[in-house]
Amino acid sequence: MKISARNVLPGKITAIVRGPVTTEVTIEVAAGVEITSTITSTSAQSLGLKEGKTVYGVIKASSVMVATDD
Repeated sequence: MKISARNVLPGKITAIVRGPVTTEVTIEVAAGVEITSTITSTSAQSLGLKEGKTVYGVIKASSVMVATDD
């Protein structure tokens, strides 16, 4: 796999919540560290996603904001 994104986190799927339009996929990228992504259910199906499968979380963001309640 070649990809231009530099934030590629390998991990294992720990949970999948399938919906009619979108599917929520949780990936453990380090012990006790999880990221969650929402993708289309069609994409989840075509990728053959299942719990325990090794996948990559690819993060590509044009901006990241930080906020406080102060």
